[in-house]
Amino acid sequence: MKLARQLLSIGRIAGRRAEAGSVRFVALLLATLTLALSLGSLVAVHAVYAGKEERRLARTPVAPDGASDRAANATAWLVGSDSLDGERRFSVVYLAPYKGHSPLPPGLDRWPEPGQAVLSPELRKAGADEDIDHRYGQLAGMIGEQGLDEPSEWLAYVRPRDGLSADRRTDIVTGFGPSAGRVSVALEPGSGRLDDKPELMFQAAVAGMLVLPAGALLVVAARTGAHTRDRRTALVAALGGRRLDRALITMGEAGPPAALGAVIGAAAVAAAILHDVRIPYTDYILSSSHLRHYGWGAVFAPLAAFLIAQATLVIADLAPGRSGSGTRPRAASRDTWLTRLSVLCPLAIILAVRGPDLFAPDTALRTLASWAGIGITVLTLPAAIATVVAKAGILLTRRGRVLGLPGTLVAGRRTSAHPGGTARLVTGVSIALIVLMQAIAWQGLFGAQTTEARQTLDRVGRSVVTMVIRGGASASAVAEFLAGAPGTEAVLLTPPGGGQNTSLTLYGDCAALTALQLPCPAHEARVDVLPADPKLRELVRWTPHTGPKLLIRRVDARKLTERVASASGSETLAVLRPDGQPLSVPTLKRLSYEVFARGAVIGAPGEDQLTAGVPNRDQGRWSALFGLVGIAVLAATAGLSAMAEFLRQGRALAPLSVLTGGVRVFRTSAAWSVLAPLALAGTAGTAVAAALAAPVTANGESYITGGMILSTVGVILVVSVFLWGWASRVAIRQAQTWRPSGD
Repeated sequence: MKLARQLLSIGRIAGRRAEAGSVRFVALLLATLTLALSLGSLVAVHAVYAGKEERRLARTPVAPDGASDRAANATAWLVGSDSLDGERRFSVVYLAPYKGHSPLPPGLDRWPEPGQAVLSPELRKAGADEDIDHRYGQLAGMIGEQGLDEPSEWLAYVRPRDGLSADRRTDIVTGFGPSAGRVSVALEPGSGRLDDKPELMFQAAVAGMLVLPAGALLVVAARTGAHTRDRRTALVAALGGRRLDRALITMGEAGPPAALGAVIGAAAVAAAILHDVRIPYTDYILSSSHLRHYGWGAVFAPLAAFLIAQATLVIADLAPGRSGSGTRPRAASRDTWLTRLSVLCPLAIILAVRGPDLFAPDTALRTLASWAGIGITVLTLPAAIATVVAKAGILLTRRGRVLGLPGTLVAGRRTSAHPGGTARLVTGVSIALIVLMQAIAWQGLFGAQTTEARQTLDRVGRSVVTMVIRGGASASAVAEFLAGAPGTEAVLLTPPGGGQNTSLTLYGDCAALTALQLPCPAHEARVDVLPADPKLRELVRWTPHTGPKLLIRRVDARKLTERVASASGSETLAVLRPDGQPLSVPTLKRLSYEVFARGAVIGAPGEDQLTAGVPNRDQGRWSALFGLVGIAVLAATAGLSAMAEFLRQGRALAPLSVLTGGVRVFRTSAAWSVLAPLALAGTAGTAVAAALAAPVTANGESYITGGMILSTVGVILVVSVFLWGWASRVAIRQAQTWRPSGD
């Protein structure tokens, strides 16, 4: 035991005095920390999915099995939906006491009064600009935590002003959750079960974009400063040290940074267990109550990261038969293969971007051309970047020789002589950028059904909106609604009812028909060619019909309201402003809940398709967030690797501080060894990755925005500048402590 303590102590002292000790300390700390957070994220994903499922079951209604159950305590229940501008759809549940002691869903401690609503906290916060507090009536309170599947959920419970009648649209429930009987998933509120991707897909994203980069950083950190440790390991072995002795020295050296990284990770995990955490960019709230149920796994994640780090370090330091100890110089011609590969890079990019246009749509060859171009680009882009940096090094060498700049001369010679090292440095970052952009591009393609709706909204905005009244309404209620929206006109579009009539019929008074640039006939007229007014064209486009013609019928306001009241649900009532100004959808929605029993579905033509694609957009934000974090970790990994290589040769550069009379040579050399390759990989790699993703997003909704591209480049540039400054400082410190000793 005493010998073990001594060996651990030797390792700690050796770590502090190592040539790149501070660099390795930080690298091991960051590697253990990122690994702890990544493993904790895997636990958190499972905890959230399991917790949401438990909460959903607990609030799922129980339908009566027979007449006896129906006669017992019961609640009238009807699930509807609504949405905020540009956001996903959420559930609006209409409920009212039916018989006896009517049960309440979890999260409600008392019945709201007729005409009152109870909202989830995040829905109230998100809908503040649309006055969500008064949309469904008077606000009666907030839904409690137990009534929401997660803190971020949007949900509303509304008790209609006139109650709920026991008709074919209304369900009767006798309780909530498995403890009350057999639950009916068909009556479950909330859209999460339909919108959420499977847990396995989310776990795979975390593993690929967070765990793998953390593992790469750990491997690089394990071999940072390995030259000195390999000599020490050989010396200990020559003195009779066992593998266990060498392992203890390694653990003593790596223990403090790994332990500190695990402690910081444990603090972050503990904070998430004790308090809800809002995740940046996604605006998602991680529920601490969900995570507490799996607290043992979350707490074990930092410990597992520490153990994995220690095991990796021991294996890396004790691995037998390392190459690279020979003294034969490597021929410079061995890197000529990089030049040959770099020539293929622009051709591969052209093949990936323009190659699919050579083949017919929806053919296998079109997809194969794109994938082949992307694959070849992945293989050749690092070589192209390394070749560009090497050619720049030649120019830098000439400039340094002409101007007498020793730092520039040395940096240029080093850069041009080692293109292979540059290629290895930028490979991880460039591949990660291409994979990230492809993942986000395909995520947007899944939302391609929203593209036409977005184009419609761009053309007409909300100068015209459509509405469908929930549950029907009387003619007087329709008239009251239209009177509450001054300055507007209304038309009703009715699809063909079969028989000889295959045309779409539009009803409206003369003012409404004139606002749509239509004639104002005495009774009925047929329109073979639609006028240029985009409002009418979009209305017709988004109203289901089969005939090519449009019939217009002039009716007065009274007959229009009567026809709307007698509509069967397939008709579309449109409200528009003749002056083309946009209508306030939130105001119209609030008015509909004041007039109609359960309000109305109101939005621009086709906006329901736009809303349906919002979950894909939100899930794309997770891909972007994980990708940015993973790229930052990979950039740090590549930078630390280059920095360690640069510092390993630092003692060879130390005498130059005497010959040049300054330390500028170290800053210049570090800039070309660390900063330039990473910065070029970040900028060129992002541009190439975005170009490769362009064919995927050509016909769909693209989530690759300018802000996301700037964020990606910015993250890599910040990491590269930081590592450049750090490498320069450490190299200068080494030079200042150097003393001539027969070098």
